[in-house]
Amino acid sequence: MGALIFYTFIYFVGHFAALGLNIITNKKLLNHRLVGLIGVILVAVMHGYKIINSTGHDEDTLYAISYFVVFPVVVISAVLFYFGGKDKDDNNPK
Repeated sequence: MGALIFYTFIYFVGHFAALGLNIITNKKLLNHRLVGLIGVILVAVMHGYKIINSTGHDEDTLYAISYFVVFPVVVISAVLFYFGGKDKDDNNPK
């Protein structure tokens, strides 16, 4: 659960950094959701690299990668795609 909170924090750091840059420049330079997701993926790659290089057992490594890296990234991506689809539905009334 801690990894999910960590990656959610990383997402919001990227999200609000891009949103702040858009506000400062008064233009839509960056998509804030995409920048947050890219930040999460970059941190996940670095986190996975650190896990692989710090452990010596294959079974523990696979468990750590799947539970502490893949699971939080999949959950955050699924939530983003869900809310992205909801926003498209909200903008196009039937």
